[in-house]
Amino acid sequence: MKKYTDSGKKDTRSGFGAGLLEAGRADERIIALTADLKGSLKMDAFAAEFPERFIQCGIAEANMVGVAAGLAIAGKIPFIGSFAEFVTGRVYDQIRQEVSYGNTNVKIASSHAGITLGEDGATHQTMEDIALMRALPGMVVINPCDYNQTKAATIAAARYEGPVYLRFGRPGVPNFTDPDASFEIGKAYVMNEGSDATVFATGHLVWEALQAAEALEQEGISVEVVDIATIKPLDEGAVLASVRKTGRAVVAEEHNRAGGLGESIAALLAEKFPARLAYVNGMDRFGQSGTPSELMAAYGLDAAHIAEAVRGLVG
Repeated sequence: MKKYTDSGKKDTRSGFGAGLLEAGRADERIIALTADLKGSLKMDAFAAEFPERFIQCGIAEANMVGVAAGLAIAGKIPFIGSFAEFVTGRVYDQIRQEVSYGNTNVKIASSHAGITLGEDGATHQTMEDIALMRALPGMVVINPCDYNQTKAATIAAARYEGPVYLRFGRPGVPNFTDPDASFEIGKAYVMNEGSDATVFATGHLVWEALQAAEALEQEGISVEVVDIATIKPLDEGAVLASVRKTGRAVVAEEHNRAGGLGESIAALLAEKFPARLAYVNGMDRFGQSGTPSELMAAYGLDAAHIAEAVRGLVG
């Protein structure tokens, strides 16, 4: 089993900021827009270096989406940034009509996603955003696992022609992927090979899945860990290849069960390769106030609960 080392906790939103700056240096068509959250979205460096390509829209997310769609039609590559709850739920109609239906080249940068937003509580924590964005025709949905992968995914999103939803978070989390690795939209990454069960994890849960696999190895259980960084389009070939080998799977995600990665994988397996499947997710609940680590434990979104789900299938 490959051992991964945490090079130091970093927030994934800073990975977005670094990727945005690098992409902006490479392509002058890139424009950044935010709804009064430049610091929270880590757009500061981009705004400082390219002030003529930065637009502060104020707390007016619906207008921001419309401006971005117009810029895309004019040949620009706009990145719009806000909290996940506000840049999906608050402006769903605008995204549906002006970005998805129009197939405009808008990149939706969604920070503070999931319950790891922390103390701000349920009104600001979205556990439904993946479901909303997955449902939109033509929308790519990306949920990277650490700083390095978020930076690479941002650069890949800038090069991709079409609407992209890029999801990342607020807290510092382990940074463990290769800083020089490129990111391929639509590709799943096999982090560890195993034979007894597969854990398909996305976002912050990838590190937890790796920790669970290490613990289970000591018990004689061989776990394959697959990083589903792109939730849509799903890498169906990689999912099926892994489950055909292990025969059982757990899906781990910081999102509610309805409409998330778990349901996407369940639908694929039901159609093409029925297998035993378990879930580690937020089930059907809103968030609440607390520290990120407290909430992850309270909602069962950690290595211990992933390991327990695997044991249930193997047993």
